[in-house]
Amino acid sequence: MSQNFDPNQNYYSFIDNNTTPLVFIHGVGLDHEMWEPQINSLNNHSIITYDLLGHGKTPYIKEEVTLNDFSNQLDNLIKFLKVDKINLIGFSLGSLIALDFASKFQDKLKTLTLLGTTYKRTEEQRDLVIERFEQAKLKKPISKQALKRWFTDQYLNDHPEIYDQFINILTKNNEDHLNFLKAYKLFAYHQDNIDMIKNIKTKTLVMTGSDDTGSTIEMSKSLSNDLINSSFTEINNGKHLCSIECADDVNINLRNFINN
Repeated sequence: MSQNFDPNQNYYSFIDNNTTPLVFIHGVGLDHEMWEPQINSLNNHSIITYDLLGHGKTPYIKEEVTLNDFSNQLDNLIKFLKVDKINLIGFSLGSLIALDFASKFQDKLKTLTLLGTTYKRTEEQRDLVIERFEQAKLKKPISKQALKRWFTDQYLNDHPEIYDQFINILTKNNEDHLNFLKAYKLFAYHQDNIDMIKNIKTKTLVMTGSDDTGSTIEMSKSLSNDLINSSFTEINNGKHLCSIECADDVNINLRNFINN
C-alpha cells in the first residue's frame, strides 16, 4: 500500500492487487478514512482512496470549488497512477462528484456506485440543507446534529469510539472550516442536471439506507430510474453513514455488483 501525495498535492492511498481499482470518494467534511470498513472487507481488490480538495491532507486555496474541480482532481490522480479503468464509488457529495465524473469520463468507468445521494430534492428538503449551511457559516456547533442524522442512537451508544472519531473529524480549525464551507455550499445549493444524468450509460448501483432522511429512498429510486443502466438497493435500518453502521450489508452488495 502506498500513501502519498501526487504532483498536485492530493493525498491518496493505493493498494495495488492487479485488478481494476475501486476508487472511493468521501462526503463533505470527511476524509478518506471513512472507507476503512470497505477497505478491510474488499481487500482482494485494488483500492484507491483519497482526500478531496480542501479535506483531510489535501490543501485548497481557491475562493470557491466546483464539481468540475473535483472531477478534474480525480482524473489527474488516476492519470498520475497510470490507471485506465476504475470502479467508482461515491458517498453523498462524493456521489454528486461521481455523477459529474461519469458524465465526462464514461470511457474510464467499469462501474459506478452511488451511496446516499441527493436527487430531485423538494424545496423544503433543499431549504433544510441550506439552513444547516448557514448555521455552519456562523460556526454554530452542528457536529452532534450531524451524527444523529448519520448513525442510529443505538449504534453511537454501542460504539463510543466512532462517536469520538467523527466529532474530531467534524471539529475544524479555521482553515479547515473555510474549506469545508466551500464544499458544503456546493452541496447545499446543488441543482441536478437531469439531462446529463439520463445520458450516463455506465453500469450503476444506487444504494441508500432505509432510514436516511437526507438522501431518501424516494430520491435514490428516482435517480436509479433516470439512469439508463442502473439498479437500486435499500440498506435495511441504515441511516446516512450506512457504509459504516451497516458495513456488512453495503460490502456484500458492492462486492456482488462489482464482481458480476
